[in-house]
Amino acid sequence: MTVRDEPLPAPDTEAGWRAALSDPHWRLSSGVLYKILIKGDDDTEGQVAPFLPNQNQIDFLHEMRLRNLILKARQLGFTTLACIYALDLALFVPNQRCGIIAHHQDDAAVILRDKVKFAYDNLPEALRERMPLDRESAKELLFAHNNSGIRVATSVRSGTINFLHISEMGKIAAKFPAKATEIVTGSLPAVPKTGIATIESTAEGTEGEFYKIATRAENLAMSKQPIPDGEFCFHFYPWFKDPGYVADPRLIRISPTQHEYFDRIEVEMDTSLSMPQRAWYVQKLEADFSGDVFKMYREMPSTPKECWMRNTEGKWLTRQLDQARRDGRITMVPHLPGLPVHTFWDIGAGDGTGIWCMQQIGLASRFIRYIEGWGEGYSYYVNALRQTGWVFGTMHLPHDAAQTRQLATTIGQPIQMLQELAPDWRWTIVPRAHDFQAAVETLRDRFPEAWFDEENCKEGLTHLALYSKKFNTRLGTFIDQPEKDDGHSEAPDALRQWAQGFDPQAEIHRTQPNSKPRRRKVRRATGMTA
Repeated sequence: MTVRDEPLPAPDTEAGWRAALSDPHWRLSSGVLYKILIKGDDDTEGQVAPFLPNQNQIDFLHEMRLRNLILKARQLGFTTLACIYALDLALFVPNQRCGIIAHHQDDAAVILRDKVKFAYDNLPEALRERMPLDRESAKELLFAHNNSGIRVATSVRSGTINFLHISEMGKIAAKFPAKATEIVTGSLPAVPKTGIATIESTAEGTEGEFYKIATRAENLAMSKQPIPDGEFCFHFYPWFKDPGYVADPRLIRISPTQHEYFDRIEVEMDTSLSMPQRAWYVQKLEADFSGDVFKMYREMPSTPKECWMRNTEGKWLTRQLDQARRDGRITMVPHLPGLPVHTFWDIGAGDGTGIWCMQQIGLASRFIRYIEGWGEGYSYYVNALRQTGWVFGTMHLPHDAAQTRQLATTIGQPIQMLQELAPDWRWTIVPRAHDFQAAVETLRDRFPEAWFDEENCKEGLTHLALYSKKFNTRLGTFIDQPEKDDGHSEAPDALRQWAQGFDPQAEIHRTQPNSKPRRRKVRRATGMTA
């Protein structure tokens, strides 16, 4: 299958048609059967054009497996390809159920009308007459000649789906996380082992179902090991694979820094970027995204890594996490038997709880696990810790653990309930930091002491990376207050208990458990700590 500028000649005999129609590659790539609706830069109305797969679409068809994850630049035509593929499958294979999921019902209706139904309506007349519709609705086409059908909706989960394409899964996961969960738990399981499932999207941040599936697929691809059945095959399509993304370099200034960026991409991606390609990228960056490189990374990535990059403006711990990775302090950090494990908790007024588990060796604070939960009672966390079988040191609680509040069935102090649940553990309360900014600086100052197990602290590290300042919409800027409503504050607040309240030297002298909560001085006696 090769890229064509013009359709192949149509067969002129019945035998020729019979042979051509028996070949799925000819049906998809000849340009004879399927038509699509396109709109050029100067068009006020759509134009009918033969469907001739571009290079990216052809590459994907050659590499296609039963489970496919496509991470891509914008507007490369994968949804169009999926629609034509689904239509072809439904027309030529009996008893097939094909599904296409869009992120919004309006988009689903447009996809069915302008991509699927349009291609069917523009089939050669003799072929369309042999393949009549039995039923047509705003969501579904069912064919009378072979009982196959196509459904386009925001969720497809009833019955068996032989071919499923999920369009812009990243957008679904970012804007409608519950819907993304429904797709993962309902729609994907409806595809049998022998069926085909394809997920495609640009990236929409380092969270959600699409991010989980995409990073797992990418890691499998990087391992160079055979991909097991049922796992998604990773496909990446950067902007420079589209031959149409070029501009006149005589009209666009490319800075030395931008040339350095392109040179680095050439090495990293084993490619060559021409001057017209570089000019197109710079023009796109400035004209469409006002110079915002993070938007460009998301919409027109050059590498898989760029897809997940996001603007770190307003994030509290970006530099500290970057330095930890450069230092190799986010790695495999195993539990060392016999050495006490200290814990650091956040149990604020909300229903979220975060706990960091740490072992101290010399000056290194080795965080071996992060535990979190939402809406769980304190017994849940005590049981989770006991199940590890570890030897525990001191359990560090935030100041509000000593405040009287409404608990599950009574009014009391969290520290009292925890002591009743685990009287054999040593509990202490870290004094409150009266200056939040100073407390964050203390955490930043002590960050070089911290090592993190990359796997068992994965969720906590994600929360640290996304720990953000509050955005003032009236002023249009970030202010020095923590954002508490995005679900990322528990992990950093728990880690602050370590920064503010853990003294390695003092722990050496602790040998007896203390049943009473006590306040103690923090390690640093400076004006930056409370």
